[in-house]
Amino acid sequence: MEGLIDITDNEFKQISALVYEKFGIHLTEKKRVLVRGRLNKLLRQMGYTDFESYYNAVLNDPSGAGLLELVDKISTNHTYFFREKDHFEFLEKRVLPQIAQQLEAEGSKDLRVWCAGCATGEEAYTLAIVLAEFFGPNYFSEGPPILATDISRTALEKATLGAYGKERVDQVPRGLLHKYFTLNEAGGYSVKESLKKMVLYKRLNFKRESFPFRKKFHTVFCRNVMIYFDQPTKETLVQKFGGVLADRGYLFIGHSETLGRDNRDFQYVQPALYMKKVAE
Repeated sequence: MEGLIDITDNEFKQISALVYEKFGIHLTEKKRVLVRGRLNKLLRQMGYTDFESYYNAVLNDPSGAGLLELVDKISTNHTYFFREKDHFEFLEKRVLPQIAQQLEAEGSKDLRVWCAGCATGEEAYTLAIVLAEFFGPNYFSEGPPILATDISRTALEKATLGAYGKERVDQVPRGLLHKYFTLNEAGGYSVKESLKKMVLYKRLNFKRESFPFRKKFHTVFCRNVMIYFDQPTKETLVQKFGGVLADRGYLFIGHSETLGRDNRDFQYVQPALYMKKVAE
């Protein structure tokens, strides 16, 4: 590409180390071309001619805005509705009946689902559709049952907007598409307000020491996120998930990810699906 600002070995190491320290994302050498490509436009906009000057500026920015912009650029947010749909079928047929029975016994409607690493919102809204179909649209009048978090401000802004191109909704059954979406001026689809009210979007960095949750979750979805972490970071995160899940709560991860079958906190259910062990 003409005029592309190249990145030296040392510059890539500096940026990789910073991203790992602050966000836990492990940028291997395979990601070098991606980092160079995604940051080039930003460097030009800011008037930098090399990556070292940009790195120093981010490092010395007391507001932290430069760091957030950096992680925005390198975060991968490719997803679509009903991705890995067998998970949603398991949720509907196996998990939700158990939760419904438990809530009824408690005289409660406080269903709690965490969509961790929600990107631009497709997964969170898919969860909302499944919950609305199972419990009915008026069940959640006391507040949103889904907390959706991500590190990227840009992704969260898109998620909150809830407008998607046709290719992102291809897997949504036609009946549900008409029920929960409207056609928008851009020729795509926008999520209806009734569905938006079921999701609370917040920014969260997995690297923080502890998660700020007062109550335990019935289910956590963290799919295709841990592939960006090295083993120690992943193990620490899984331990944190164990701490915020209720006993016998479910953890859904991506099909290319695994916790191993001898995890001390989780029992293997099926590929990419684990259940929180009962505390002894």
